[in-house]
Amino acid sequence: MSEKKTGNKVSFKIILASDPKLPFKIIKVPEKAPFLAVVKFAAAQFKVKFETSAIITNDGFGVSTKQEAGAVFLKHGQELRLIPRDRVGCSLE
Repeated sequence: MSEKKTGNKVSFKIILASDPKLPFKIIKVPEKAPFLAVVKFAAAQFKVKFETSAIITNDGFGVSTKQEAGAVFLKHGQELRLIPRDRVGCSLE
């Protein structure tokens, strides 16, 4: 008889900050999942490029993608914002 070990999961509420309606997606992932994978999946769900997107907290602090999802959850909580970077800053013309 084989037993399947299932790791703990964390749940994130990812809000698309560039949309005035503030749509969101709830994403459940294993604690050990790389946070970069979470960002890629969230960007795909909102149909924005993950390469030019950033995740921030509600307080405006950036979240590094070089950590596990469980560590991000413990440090920053469940609610995060996805910002397409092409919406950040100004353009010089």
